[in-house]
Amino acid sequence: MAKKDPVSFILRAKNRIKVLESLEEGDKISGQIEKETGMYKSHVNRALTELKNESLIECRNPDDRYYQFHRLTQKGKTVLKKAKDILKQIET
Repeated sequence: MAKKDPVSFILRAKNRIKVLESLEEGDKISGQIEKETGMYKSHVNRALTELKNESLIECRNPDDRYYQFHRLTQKGKTVLKKAKDILKQIET
């Protein structure tokens, strides 16, 4: 089975990029991401789960049921930068 390219993975869904860009500013709970991006709660939660599964983000306090803080991993920072560079090239 072919290995997934993490850059193409986030480029395929604008919600994943929105969530990563929101977390670029610092650790946040899902409610903050919802408010910042204007996304529905279910879409934010789906994107968070997908990004966690790809090790692009991590939860700082997974045992807390109400206020789980998410942050970019080093891999997430690298992949987001590459994706932004590609999007910039497409736009120009």
